[in-house]
Amino acid sequence: MAQRLNYSSFIPATYSKLIELDTLAGNSSLDNLLIHLVRLRASQINGCLFCVDIHAKQAVRDGENRLRLLHLTGWQESDLFSVKERAALLWTEALTRLSPESTNDNLYQSVKAYFSDAEIAQLTMIITLINALNRFGVAFRAQPGTLDKILGLDGVTL
Repeated sequence: MAQRLNYSSFIPATYSKLIELDTLAGNSSLDNLLIHLVRLRASQINGCLFCVDIHAKQAVRDGENRLRLLHLTGWQESDLFSVKERAALLWTEALTRLSPESTNDNLYQSVKAYFSDAEIAQLTMIITLINALNRFGVAFRAQPGTLDKILGLDGVTL
């Protein structure tokens, strides 16, 4: 499918700030590979192939195990993810499929068992921003691979 609109060219200042926020959030104290998993999982749920492509390539570039990426859609059944990663993925899914029930106290406490308050805030910001970026990618059919050279991903193979 062809891209519908080069959205960033119509809102350059706003879109630039969104990318700036996402970059800033990604420079948190959270593990870089965990951030890749969270961004990739939210993008899978939202059906944003543009973002799935970027975050899978970034994860591989930064040393993520390819098998873990293949298992990500079924992370609940895979033994390749730590309990901390499972908590982060649980939180990612809850905030991506947002409802009052999805963020109940039991779920929150299970996340809090592995993350400090500051880390939960950072994780929530990362999830919020990837969900916002996914909306642009899906709405306007952003084309996978179009930013590979700019992001230094042109040599990354999956």
